[in-house]
Amino acid sequence: MSLIMAPPLPLVFLLMIHGRYSCAVDGHTHISPAVQLNVMYPPRSFSVSISGSGVIVEGDSVTLNCISDSNPPAELHWFKGVKFVGSGRIFSISKISSDDTGEYKCKSINEGKYSNAVTLNVMYSPRNVSVSISPSGVIVEGDSVTLNCISDSNPPAEIIWIKGGTIVGSGRIFSISKISSDDRGEYKCKSINEHGEKYSDNVSLNVMYSPRSISVLISGSGVIVEGDSVTLNCISDSNPPALNITWFKGGMFVGSGRILNISKISSDDSGEYKCKSINEHGEKYSDTVTLNVMYPPKRVSISVSIIQSGQIWAGNSVTLNCLSDSNPPALNFSWFKENEASAVGSGQRFSALQSGRFYCQAHNQHGSQRSDAISVTVLHVAGLNVIVITAASGGLFIIIIIILLLLSFIIQKKRMNRRSAINENDDPSANTYTALELKSRSSGLYDTLTSVHPKPAVHQSGSSEYGNLSLQ
Repeated sequence: MSLIMAPPLPLVFLLMIHGRYSCAVDGHTHISPAVQLNVMYPPRSFSVSISGSGVIVEGDSVTLNCISDSNPPAELHWFKGVKFVGSGRIFSISKISSDDTGEYKCKSINEGKYSNAVTLNVMYSPRNVSVSISPSGVIVEGDSVTLNCISDSNPPAEIIWIKGGTIVGSGRIFSISKISSDDRGEYKCKSINEHGEKYSDNVSLNVMYSPRSISVLISGSGVIVEGDSVTLNCISDSNPPALNITWFKGGMFVGSGRILNISKISSDDSGEYKCKSINEHGEKYSDTVTLNVMYPPKRVSISVSIIQSGQIWAGNSVTLNCLSDSNPPALNFSWFKENEASAVGSGQRFSALQSGRFYCQAHNQHGSQRSDAISVTVLHVAGLNVIVITAASGGLFIIIIIILLLLSFIIQKKRMNRRSAINENDDPSANTYTALELKSRSSGLYDTLTSVHPKPAVHQSGSSEYGNLSLQ
C-alpha cells in the first residue's frame, strides 16, 4: 500500500480551521474538554516596510520592519547587500548617514527565505570638496590649464568657481586657455545642493612669466644736489623673481643688484640710467631715467675780449667775461677789485677802464665761487692808452711788458727820425735804416716785441700808429 501526500491546503482554509475544538454526544449535555488545533505553515507574504517619508536625509532616524506571516513566527535576520547587519523583526538606524545608503532585506532563518530588497537612499549636503589642477607641474604663461572640482553629495551638487572673492565660472570643470599672469591667484570651488553647501580649500595658480613692467624708482626728493646720497631701485614684475639685475649709465655697465646706491653724488654722475631684469623665461630693460645733479658754480674763470677790433685808441676799454660751470646755470655775477669791499660791477661781462686786479664771483641757488684775479694795466704811451692783461701771478710779467713797450716806443721813434733824415738828404742808397733794423740785429728781441705790439705802419708823412693789443 502506498502513502499519498495531499497537496498543501490553502492558507485561508488553514486559518479557518485554526482554533480550539471540543465534542459532545448528540442528545446529551456533556461536552468534552476543548483541544487546540494549531496549524503550522511556513513564512508567506514576506516584505519590508520603511518608516517615515520617502526622502531620507542624513541625520534622520529610520526604521525597517520585516513583515512575515508564518506559524510559528519566523526568526529574522537583516542584511545590507550580503553583509549581516542585525536581527529581529525591526531594524532601526538612528542618525542615518550617507554610509548607510544601500539595499536592505530580511531573511527567515526557519525557511531560509529572503524578502524583497529595499533601498535606503540617504540625502546629504556636499562634503570632501577639493580642487585638482591639470597639468600639475610648472605652469608657464600661454599654457592651457584645467581645474576640476571634486565633490561628494546626494543629490549631485551645483558648482561655482571663485577667484579671490569674485565668481569666475560654474560647472565641475573650469578651463583657462592660454593662461596669463593676470590669471594667477587663489582659486576655490563652492558645491551646493538643497541640503547645504561647502567650499573647497584654496588652490594657487602660480603662473611663470618673463620680466615685465620694468621701471626705476629714484629715492629722495625731486631735486638732487651734489653731495647727496641717491638710491635707484629697479622694480620688476616677473615670476620667478628676477635673480639677475644689471644697471647701465648710457651704454656703460655701472652695477648689479636690485638697488644701485650712489653716495656723495657728483656732477659726473649726471646722465641717463636704466636697469635690465633677467629670469629663466626672458629679460627686459626699463625705460631710462635721468639723474640731473644740481651743483654750485665751479671752475670759475675770466676770459678777455677787446670791445673794438683793430687799433687801440685813447679811452678804449677791455671787456672781461665771467665763465662758470654750474647746474642750474649761474645767472648772478659780481665783479670785485682786490682790496675793495664792495662790488665794482655785475653781470656776466664787465668793462675795465682802469688798472687793477679784478675777479668775478658766480652765484646760483646752491652756492657761489670766485675766479682767480687777473691784472688790468693801463699804460699811457705817446698819448695812447695801452691795456695789458695778465694773470694773478703775472706781476713780473707786467714789468717786463712795460719795459718792452718803452723799448719799442724808443726804437720806433729812432726809426722815424732816421727816415726823416733820409728823406731830407734824399739819398736812397743810404744804408742807415738797414743798420737800425731791429730784426737784423736780434731776432729774439724782435720776436718778443712783435708778440706784444705789431710792427707799426709807416705813412708818407713819417708818423706811425700803434697796432691793436688783443690778448684772448
